[in-house]
Amino acid sequence: MRAYRLVAVVWIAFAAAVAPPLLAAEPAREMHGMADAFAAPGMTLAWGILRGANEAATVVVLRIVADPVEFPAIAATGTDPFTQRTIPLLIATANSGKLELRVSRAHFADFPRTDIKFLASASAAPSDAPKAIVYYLGVPDTTPEFATDAALDAYLVERLARARTGAAK
Repeated sequence: MRAYRLVAVVWIAFAAAVAPPLLAAEPAREMHGMADAFAAPGMTLAWGILRGANEAATVVVLRIVADPVEFPAIAATGTDPFTQRTIPLLIATANSGKLELRVSRAHFADFPRTDIKFLASASAAPSDAPKAIVYYLGVPDTTPEFATDAALDAYLVERLARARTGAAK
């Protein structure tokens, strides 16, 4: 009978040691975006630039289309790679299926890294790890510029469709 107790104690100790790592959340899937469009299961992104009257008025637009069931919320940050200073570009926002991030082009001079964080919960706290991250190191070189919102919108609709069908370059 003592041997069974010893075996039981050993199994309980083993389970206690192994269970926490098995139950821990999976680390975020981190993917490097390089072109003006990006597609992965459940998410598609496309970049465009809306020219302003001058450089200060020029805006970089990132349209994000993501499955709201898989990714109930989305957040974005900008980071200075030298100081590691990070600023929020988009606080955790409920994902209705399509989000748009608009940032001054001048922002990228100081904070060139952009992390788009796909969150596993709509009520995610800022400290919660994202389910997936797509990061860019600056505005992609292939990002086209447009003079009007209408032209930018038409391009983003078409570019997202091509990226979803696997035609992203």
